[in-house]
Amino acid sequence: MLSSRRVRPRRTPSPFIRITHWIGALSMLAMIGSGWQIYNASPILPFEFPAWATLGGWLGGGIAWHFAAMWVLMAAGVVYLGYGVLSGHFRRDLRPVGPRAIGRDMAQALRFRLSHAAGHYNAIQRLLYTGVLIVALLTVASGLSIWKPVQLGWLTWLFGGYDVARRIHFAMMTLIVAFLVIHIALALLVPSTLFGMVFGRRPSAAPEVSVQEGGAR
Repeated sequence: MLSSRRVRPRRTPSPFIRITHWIGALSMLAMIGSGWQIYNASPILPFEFPAWATLGGWLGGGIAWHFAAMWVLMAAGVVYLGYGVLSGHFRRDLRPVGPRAIGRDMAQALRFRLSHAAGHYNAIQRLLYTGVLIVALLTVASGLSIWKPVQLGWLTWLFGGYDVARRIHFAMMTLIVAFLVIHIALALLVPSTLFGMVFGRRPSAAPEVSVQEGGAR
């Protein structure tokens, strides 16, 4: 009996996904900090964000950082969306699954028994990633509506007016912050995913074994 052992590489995100991921992450952090600076100039809730958590130093600086980061984020987003559609990444990895699979994985996650395989997106990940893409689109649209309420009056009207659009924008950004907290926590719990997103493909710890039988009888 002859046996051969080879190491099968784990499927990890492509360079397009990794690069746009980190550009988007840094841009989003800049937008959150500058957004909190803008919020502090005219709070819509009875609290303000601490100065150390904001970016820009004052309203004008916050606006400058916010729009600079916005254009970088939008550019990375266009590249990511184009790659996701053309490569089949969205269809293969992020296509939503049925409620039964979501309920099963949610129950396992609550019991801390949800397994994770490199390159495979479980139902919870698919739901979160699809949801955050929708939230990001609503964040951009509501942000544009309060940036240009006259030129984009039709968009501001769709959101229910300037004040409502501003509250929607704040709510969407809050959801993104919540997603980032969950995303970072999961990455720390499964550090191999973080390694793959930073360095790319690496060999699996478990080798793939193939067995061939032969011989004269």
